[in-house]
Amino acid sequence: MTPDDLKRYARHLVLKEIGGAGQHALLTSKVAIIGAGGLGGPTGLYLAAAGAGNITLIDHDLVEASNLQRQVQFVHTDIGMGKSIVMADTLKDLNPDVSVTAHTTRLTPANALELLSGHDVILDGTDSFETRFAINDAALKLKTPLVSGALGRFDGQVSVFSSKENEPCYRCLVPNIPPSAETCSEVGVVGALAGIVGSMMALETIKLITGAGETLSGRLWIFDGLKAESRTVTLAKDPGCPACSGSEP
Repeated sequence: MTPDDLKRYARHLVLKEIGGAGQHALLTSKVAIIGAGGLGGPTGLYLAAAGAGNITLIDHDLVEASNLQRQVQFVHTDIGMGKSIVMADTLKDLNPDVSVTAHTTRLTPANALELLSGHDVILDGTDSFETRFAINDAALKLKTPLVSGALGRFDGQVSVFSSKENEPCYRCLVPNIPPSAETCSEVGVVGALAGIVGSMMALETIKLITGAGETLSGRLWIFDGLKAESRTVTLAKDPGCPACSGSEP
């Protein structure tokens, strides 16, 4: 590492769980973040600050005034601009060590494999179940770990799906689109919750890359912001899962 690297990542280097080897793994890692919004923002900011060397941002949306309540990677003058483009510039300003690629396209089943191949970790910060299913299917085919986060109102959750045959995938948890599925625009969300859940997604990604600690693979972390309580539950692999068992939904 360069002298500048030693200064920038000093607080990582003294951690025995990360150290020089872990920081090198971060600097050479490739992560894809789908959704440059409430979850993708804090996730990307912390990963860029940590030195995740290559970050791909995928988001087709434009910045709107209503985003600014929780999407801390944007400022008022960004309204009307492409989220992935603006966020890419922000991450580069935060850490010049990081290479950021921005895609201003919607991820679909048709392009998911092309967009996500070659990454070490895939992060899903979207609010569309159709997109989540496409991401999960691609992660399974690519055998790439998937870090998934979700939030609404005052509640949030994070899990890691390793893509290993003996462990659950996202659709073991959510096999089909819930009939009462609602988005943050419909039910609302407190802005600070996005920071909590997004930070957890970044932490799980850092652990995956560096090998530190025990990840949420096969487990679901659930946070209740109104009570300031959290719990972690074990997820079972569904033998009838439409994605990882070969069964039809």
